[in-house]
Amino acid sequence: MNVSQRRKARRVLVQALYQWQMNRTTARLLTAEYTGSGALDKADRPFFDAMLGRVLASPSQLDELFGDLLDRDQERLDGVELAILRLGACELRHRPDVPARVVIDEYIELAKLFGAEASHKYINGVLDKLAGRLRPTEMGTNA
Repeated sequence: MNVSQRRKARRVLVQALYQWQMNRTTARLLTAEYTGSGALDKADRPFFDAMLGRVLASPSQLDELFGDLLDRDQERLDGVELAILRLGACELRHRPDVPARVVIDEYIELAKLFGAEASHKYINGVLDKLAGRLRPTEMGTNA
């Protein structure tokens, strides 16, 4: 796995999930759109496909993982924040091969890129607490 390919896949995942949240298209159509535009060139496609499929299959289950860690109703989250939190929760839950700190750092950077001015701080706080809950041994916390 190439780090830059995985990073590019995460970047396109945030865009695709945000788009899905706005218009509820299918994973197949999203993938076709991002493939056709070249956005997935040199991206980790197996990772992209697996993550997109998991998130679209069970967004409410992912929301439950972090819902009680939010300081506001989920409906008040920015769409980019919600997409990033869903993806981060999915990766923390289903990709133990990726260190939790890497997951958190990657999504913080995506929040800086796509989110509101201070959203990266919010993403950091929520994902850090979630990682402590989902991976207590790795994070050095008591669940």
